[in-house]
Amino acid sequence: MKEFIKGANPYMPLWEHVPDGEPRVFEHNGEKRVYVYGSHDIERTQYCGRNYVVWSAPVDDLTDWKYHGVAYETHYDSVLFAPDVVKKGDRYYMYAAEKCGSLIVVASSDSPFGPFEAPKETKLGFDPGILVDDDGRVYAYWGGCAAPCYIAELEDDMATIKEGTIVSNPLGHSTCPWDPKDDGHISLEDGFFEASSPRKVLGKYVYIYSKRYEVPVPELGVFEPNNGFLSYRFADSPFGPFHDGGDISFNGGEILKSPEGTGIQTYQWGNNHGSIMEVNGKWYIFYHRQTGLNEYSRQAMLEPVDVAMGKDGKLYIGDVKYAGGEPVSSGPAEMTSQGAHINGLDARKWISAGYACHIYGSSKRAYVRPGYEIRDDISTPVAGITSGTTVGFRYLQFGPNTPGTVTVVLEKAVKAVIKVRLDSYRGRAIAELRSDGSQVLLTESLCTGVIGKHAVYFEFLTEDPDTEIVFDRFTFD
Repeated sequence: MKEFIKGANPYMPLWEHVPDGEPRVFEHNGEKRVYVYGSHDIERTQYCGRNYVVWSAPVDDLTDWKYHGVAYETHYDSVLFAPDVVKKGDRYYMYAAEKCGSLIVVASSDSPFGPFEAPKETKLGFDPGILVDDDGRVYAYWGGCAAPCYIAELEDDMATIKEGTIVSNPLGHSTCPWDPKDDGHISLEDGFFEASSPRKVLGKYVYIYSKRYEVPVPELGVFEPNNGFLSYRFADSPFGPFHDGGDISFNGGEILKSPEGTGIQTYQWGNNHGSIMEVNGKWYIFYHRQTGLNEYSRQAMLEPVDVAMGKDGKLYIGDVKYAGGEPVSSGPAEMTSQGAHINGLDARKWISAGYACHIYGSSKRAYVRPGYEIRDDISTPVAGITSGTTVGFRYLQFGPNTPGTVTVVLEKAVKAVIKVRLDSYRGRAIAELRSDGSQVLLTESLCTGVIGKHAVYFEFLTEDPDTEIVFDRFTFD
């Protein structure tokens, strides 16, 4: 039986909804694995849930994720916002955001899987991020747009702020939609929104955070306030001063170019949270995307990134450009369907439409419909497709031999033409499938050969502009 792709982007199963995950590499019982602890979108009508779950993967295969169960349950009958987990000595410490992030507690365990127990209340604030430095000293970063961001050193109990160490406003913050007052620290340059994550990279202290752009970023199709970015600044001290870095991630999908040269987003951007991690000698950005028609069913994503140090001491992270062997600029890593399948998704397996990183052109609103049924063959369809919509996947791997056919599965039968295009949403068509309105499974021969790695797009066309299509999955044979 034909297998379904697993460990793509999102890298957890399509039934799982874990946003806000900050990756950590821990060695436990002689094995190094990447662990992700995220707030858990299971409420469905609001952000997050009432427990944290743990997923991990071996450092040599970030497509092979394992579920370890619930690591922490709320102690206050409240929704839990984004956590962070660090290791010091032989103990693991989880900073749990109780009461929708208004109360931060620290719980501990002798295992990275938890359970994390005996929570202690702290004076830390919203979206805590923790750094255990090389010398064993521990620093906490926290804050949100409605209040300053802060940095402080912690005592050995991992809970108490060391007296005299609090630094406020190390970054200027953005405006806040729900609390528009100006406290004198609003900055269009820094634009700190939330999601503090401190890391140590090439000897520099890196402050990763969710940035809210208040000015246009035309090359990325941003023309109104937008906080779909993970950005960074860096310093020689954990307390700053922090120097300009750039953007590492933007969850607005593939960025097309308009005739005027500006960008066009092809995915529904939304809030972003995550961090970078070096895994087995390669750096990755972990972030999240949105599904559904709101921000309450987010999913964990990752992309490889470059990390480089310029001769002038500037740190570059993301999609780094070089001139004469030296880094000269960086920008957000592209949002892909492949994630850790860096050679592309196997085109001969079933690929869910839910792995799309490009959904563009619907006269209504096409979107990935969330799925919650726990099964290996789950597929989350793209719904709301109307005539002219393109749904794209970056990237597929066809191997050295061309397939002969392509198969598309729809959720319900409709009369339509589906063109399969290569490399661009307006690229050459390699197949054309036609439905007379009686079939949900369509198979057609390719009109040209295709080998190697390519982006693949499905263009949907109907005679009736009000006809809606639900695209479930596809494969090549």
